[in-house]
Amino acid sequence: MDMEKVLITGGNGQLGRSLCGLLEGTDTEVIVTDADTLDICNFNQVEDFVLKHKPDTIINCAAHTAVDKCETDAENAERINADGAGNLAIAAGRTGAQIVQVSTDYVFDGNAGRPYTEEDKTNPQSVYGRTKLAGEKAVIENCPKYFIVRTAWLYGDGNNFVKTMLGLADKMDCITVVNDQYGTPTSSLELARMILHIIPSGQYGIYHGTCEGETNWYEFACEIMKQAGKDVKIVPVTTEEYMKNKKAAARPAYSVLENKRLNSTGSYRMKEWKEALAEYMHMTGYSRV
Repeated sequence: MDMEKVLITGGNGQLGRSLCGLLEGTDTEVIVTDADTLDICNFNQVEDFVLKHKPDTIINCAAHTAVDKCETDAENAERINADGAGNLAIAAGRTGAQIVQVSTDYVFDGNAGRPYTEEDKTNPQSVYGRTKLAGEKAVIENCPKYFIVRTAWLYGDGNNFVKTMLGLADKMDCITVVNDQYGTPTSSLELARMILHIIPSGQYGIYHGTCEGETNWYEFACEIMKQAGKDVKIVPVTTEEYMKNKKAAARPAYSVLENKRLNSTGSYRMKEWKEALAEYMHMTGYSRV
């Protein structure tokens, strides 16, 4: 792999851990940071760190991803998702490094009714979506060698929907899950493979990176139980029913991303979502299939 030194921010998150796992044992020198070792919101700290280590590539996995909390913590969401990304991009631009900024399906409003491509107009409906889009723009403006990688419904080594559902199945006979929000569950391992594939290409720009296919949260939950061999009743409900008397950020109703740019190269195709889930379930020991 044509990479010498890689800086991964947010290294303790699901994607960061998957990237580190894939790079372990390779010739790549990996520098891993998290909030306690590098404050990406502090420009002087970021600049000093990047000038000192001189990475060839910065992969920014750091983000304020608690979607609902972002609504009441907008200032921190802006600092981390927008300003932090911009700080890393400025430092990358000054040192000649390339940057990978991980973004989200939440930059779209979810009203298209068809898979979104990289060229589609953005229209975020939440603080999380708006700050992540601001992060995209800050990277584009400050570093010419950029990859923006939008993903969705991520699960890996950490807290995620798969673990939540399996945890509930051990405690409850019946679980309600919304059936009117559509997207694509994406394993952090598959996303990490995709990112490491595009980095050496030098083909900069915006990419969508999700597993292939589409589903809704209810169908996703049913597939998790099927692969785990759990006999639990999953009850489909609408978002409106589920959110009654709850405060939460607006979710895109249909945020399926089409990996148009990635697939047009023909060099890498991400796994279909059920196949990627099966790989994850086997690796974690959750699978009973």
